[in-house]
Amino acid sequence: MGEWKKSGCVLCAQNCGLELFIENNRIEKVKGDKDNPRSRGYVCRKGMNVSYHQHHDQRLTHPLKKKGDAFVKISWDEAIGEIADKLKAITGAHGPRSFAYMGGGGQGCHFEAAFGTSLMKGLGSRYHYNAVGQEFSGLFWVFGRVTGKQYNFLMPDESRSDMLVATGWNGMVSHQIPRAPLVLREFSKDPARILLVIDPRKSETAEIADIHLALRPGTDALLTKAMIAIILRNGWEKREYIEKYVSGFDQVRAHFTDFDAKSAVAFCELDYDKVVEVCGLFTTRNWSMHPDLGIYMNRHSTLASYLHNVLMAVCGRLAVPGGNIIPGTLMPLGGHSDERDEKTWRTVETNFPPVLGYYPPNAMPEEILSDKPDRLRAVCVSGANPLRSFADTTAYERAFARLDLLVTSELAMTETAALSHYVLPARSGYESWDGTFFPLTFPEIYFQMRRPLVEPDGEQLEVGEIYTRIADAMGLIPAIPDSLHEAAKGPRAAFGAELMKFAMSEPRALKGMPFILAKTLGKTLGSGNLAALWGMLMTAPKLLRENAVRAGFKDSPLMGEEIFQAVLDHPEGLWIGKCDPDDNMSLVTTEDKKLNVYAPEMQDWLRDLDTASEKRAMEPGAEFPLILNAGRHMSMNANTLMRNPEWNSGKRACTLAMHPDDAAERGLADGEKVRVRTQAGQVDVELEVTEAARRGQVIIPHGFGLDYNGNVYGVNVNRLTKNTHRDHFLGTPLHRYVPCRVEKL
Repeated sequence: MGEWKKSGCVLCAQNCGLELFIENNRIEKVKGDKDNPRSRGYVCRKGMNVSYHQHHDQRLTHPLKKKGDAFVKISWDEAIGEIADKLKAITGAHGPRSFAYMGGGGQGCHFEAAFGTSLMKGLGSRYHYNAVGQEFSGLFWVFGRVTGKQYNFLMPDESRSDMLVATGWNGMVSHQIPRAPLVLREFSKDPARILLVIDPRKSETAEIADIHLALRPGTDALLTKAMIAIILRNGWEKREYIEKYVSGFDQVRAHFTDFDAKSAVAFCELDYDKVVEVCGLFTTRNWSMHPDLGIYMNRHSTLASYLHNVLMAVCGRLAVPGGNIIPGTLMPLGGHSDERDEKTWRTVETNFPPVLGYYPPNAMPEEILSDKPDRLRAVCVSGANPLRSFADTTAYERAFARLDLLVTSELAMTETAALSHYVLPARSGYESWDGTFFPLTFPEIYFQMRRPLVEPDGEQLEVGEIYTRIADAMGLIPAIPDSLHEAAKGPRAAFGAELMKFAMSEPRALKGMPFILAKTLGKTLGSGNLAALWGMLMTAPKLLRENAVRAGFKDSPLMGEEIFQAVLDHPEGLWIGKCDPDDNMSLVTTEDKKLNVYAPEMQDWLRDLDTASEKRAMEPGAEFPLILNAGRHMSMNANTLMRNPEWNSGKRACTLAMHPDDAAERGLADGEKVRVRTQAGQVDVELEVTEAARRGQVIIPHGFGLDYNGNVYGVNVNRLTKNTHRDHFLGTPLHRYVPCRVEKL
């Protein structure tokens, strides 16, 4: 007999609550969980098809080792021992910079990061590559300057806004906020509220917008500079707010004073009066802004994020109710990395700093292919498929072929796993205890620890357990006394006291704490991830404890245990904290406690941005006259987490979308195969002629081109993206602005 079980989706950052009907060790049915406090029963078609992620023919069941061109099964002991020996030899001969960890950035399983980074640090390395560095480096760097810490990021408080600005964001299909389609429709249908979309094309979100500014692709930064200039010229800025809460404004104001906003707006191919009208709304409405990859992965990536924050500061919209606020977290998504500190490592070949602790994956091929002696030589990948997810597949293939050691811990035989020396089978999000730390709600702080609902059909391990075994084999974990092992079998309070005693007596214990918890309490609880959560809650910082009290937990030394037990008692997820909704400004941690809008690194870039410079930079070339948006969000892609294409059976999923006028000029018809060429490579793909595409711009979804049982479904758009086509400051690839050519076959 089957049974309904509460869980959550692992296919996007929303992690919507799910109820799964488990029968014969399989997910047979799915429905939204109305008891989940964040998603409240909402689920999209991706979540409804999550069984395709869990059950498919490419699941890995045993450790594999590459011999010649094929893989052979080996035991866990052989795999761990050989990997440990090779890591010792490589880092011993070439130093700690020769090792990198790439992982911890998945959509549903964040706990592996505690173990992966502990292994990385145990080896003396700091090179952590992650998808956050692929997409959000500019954004988080700006938050570091504006709020004082890169992890103090600002997100829209849309529930208290009367106008929501969606820029470069197609929330109707990409989500990025809880229950996004429902929230956007509520804005659209409410006559007292406004949905404003700034996007080159008529996306699903633009279709329901009250106002749609269909700007020229790649001109977001120029338009934002023009808007700030218009507001200042009209004296519409919020002077009292600026005086009280903003520092550095006088140092940036001059960039806008004599700026020719009218010519800039014309170059953006927008109506000037309409833009002035929108600027008026910016200074009279209670609005918040949701930017997305259309901004972060576009021209002037970091500068565009910087200008958005200046715009919101000028309009008094940062850290105020209904504006963009700093949410609370159980665990920040990363640490603060200050590239101005000389102790901060940069990449050896490309000289990029980390942001939020993450280095840009875009730079990894060059870091491996470098001729410098301390280049990357060994990489451990988990929960990522860089051969499909990151820019320039061809460069990655060349680079990974040069590695001395590539280890991939994964659910499936991915394209990256296929190139690896060792492939280690990982448990899925439905075979292990796991959760995420995406802070997407305000003022409440949400958390759900999913529990194992399906038994592994093989020898799969939690990724954290894999890293624990490697660290153990390398001698990175101090000897654990028998007393601590024994204490782990008894009451957790007594275990905590014994653990503290051990930590105070063994200097290496704190650095290897996730491993120690996994080897002790993890054995009792049946999961190193669950033990890591317990450890995290026992050492909760003061701010989280204050937020937990607002959510109803008792302010006592036992608070961590109380929250841990509540997490176990609520498989549907729960509120574990609540921020003060009316005192968000107190979370700003800059030196003067004000929002700092002066960033010296941005000033030359900002000064040089004008219509003339953009005309020169954006002049279409004869070889590549069109602009490719390499990353269409849709309901039929889920990064590379769905390998079996059957879930899209009967749907038109992976196409090149083109405006009818562009198609007519080239003599192309809907449904025919066309060839797309860029500086990086070429693919052949089905053409979709649609009014939703913008003239001069074409668009292909990401997450396709996966080899499933010998058949490749759709095209891999990262064959078309060049790793060196990126933000010069932080290395973010410019996926939304790739010059291309489309040819008839």
